[in-house]
Amino acid sequence: MVKSFIPHLVFGVLAVLGVSLMNAEDPYLYFTWTVTYGTRSILGVPQQVILINGQFPGPKLDVVTNNNIILNLINKLDQPFLMTWNGIKQRKNSWQDGVLGTNCPIPPNSNYTYKFQAKDQIGSYTYFPSTLMHRAAGGFGALNIIHRSVIPIPYANPDGDFTLLVGDWFKANHKTLQQSLDSGKSMPFPDGVLINGQTQATFTGDQGKTYMFRISNVGLSTSLNFRIQGHKMKLVEVEGSHVIQNLYDSLDVHVGQSITILVTLDQQPKNYYIVASTRFTKTVLTATAVLHYANSNAPVSGPVPAAPANGFDWSMEQARTYRWNLTSNAARPNPQGSFHYGTITPTKTIVLANSAPLINGKLRYAVNGVSYINPDTPLKLADYFNIPGVFSTNSLSELPSGRAATLATSVMATSLHDFIEVVFQNNENTMQAWHLDGYDFWVVGFGSGQWTPNKRKSYNLVDALTRHTTQVYPNSWTAILVSLDNQGMWNVRSTLWDRQYLGQQFYLRVWNPVRSLANEYDIPSNVLLCGQAVGRHP
Repeated sequence: MVKSFIPHLVFGVLAVLGVSLMNAEDPYLYFTWTVTYGTRSILGVPQQVILINGQFPGPKLDVVTNNNIILNLINKLDQPFLMTWNGIKQRKNSWQDGVLGTNCPIPPNSNYTYKFQAKDQIGSYTYFPSTLMHRAAGGFGALNIIHRSVIPIPYANPDGDFTLLVGDWFKANHKTLQQSLDSGKSMPFPDGVLINGQTQATFTGDQGKTYMFRISNVGLSTSLNFRIQGHKMKLVEVEGSHVIQNLYDSLDVHVGQSITILVTLDQQPKNYYIVASTRFTKTVLTATAVLHYANSNAPVSGPVPAAPANGFDWSMEQARTYRWNLTSNAARPNPQGSFHYGTITPTKTIVLANSAPLINGKLRYAVNGVSYINPDTPLKLADYFNIPGVFSTNSLSELPSGRAATLATSVMATSLHDFIEVVFQNNENTMQAWHLDGYDFWVVGFGSGQWTPNKRKSYNLVDALTRHTTQVYPNSWTAILVSLDNQGMWNVRSTLWDRQYLGQQFYLRVWNPVRSLANEYDIPSNVLLCGQAVGRHP
């Protein structure tokens, strides 16, 4: 009797412990996505697009802070494919970043299961294909991280939540665009602008109520201005940071950026234009949608509201009004300003200058004179397996070199817990935007001309905004501060996809020589192997 009772008791205790442990862990969300080609007549002509589960744009991912995401991606295209999660920090987990420096692409008729956590984040984000020019065909979508109910937010819960994916669009097939770039030609001017993959859309709300609009620029190359006829927009969050809640008539959203606004339907009940139009372009392309008051049958009327008449100077001044809300909680119950970034002395300063050189007679794009080329073996695998010759940490200098441009698989070495100052120097006449995977960063300064150490006097060292993508205006500079607290191999890239494709990118190796799970998760058991990593065992 006693003998039979003890095992039951042990199993019972284990079962209770198991349930307790499972309940203590953050929830798991499971998805299966199949990536295929499809045909859509988006700008009036049939064209091939990339669908996810038959949808264009792809399914919206709504998750809660710290949810674990298990997403099985099945590639039914005729080319290898990867998905990246734009702005998701992948804490200690660059294995899941979904770019060619960290992951082998998923072969046709194969699959890979991403496993990552929306760790300590809130806000509006996106996902999109990181391989070749697939992004020009679609495959993008929204990834919204909602705050945990126990963490207060600095505004009343909105009465509704709309996601708007805005971006330029090309009628040309993604393979045609790729071939054109490969031949040395620059990207053509886009054919139109889309809102949620359409040229027409309607968003309905009730008079007197307040709605959240999550706006992301998912285009390839063009900054956009966003506005709503007759309505003020209250900016409340930018890429994971609650901000001082200023009111705006229109907002510039640059390639790869996301913003969140609140709009109160406080006008006469009728329909109003929602507008996204290209910025800083000789020819202005415009997409309109409709904000529909539910108690109205009046159609939209009047002229489409115009974008600001002023250009770069106006936009830079607007960017300077974005300020961190220091008294607000974010993903965790501590004020956002409790980390006093402005009092920390950087361990190093890196100045990155973009350029558009000819290399071997063809147009390329470069960083400090180095145009990045993808190796056949992901850098992360080469690092893990100690495979020599895949990348170099000596090819890219920390300051513009002035030397003739070269091709290289460039990696910049840094140490875990460095605190660095990065200056993006744009000496070209074109708008630029830069993104850093695995992090957000404080955007402390914008300025015209050449950056010098004296420009630090103009930095905002009190309440600068943190975000993952920053714009750099023509013949100007942008300065950021970054706390390198996330070990891994992280992509630093132009968000203008033609420039990224032709080499305006590199990788930041944030490293600690002591391998520890406290710093970085181990290699996934389902890792895909390619190049020189084939046949090796984790």
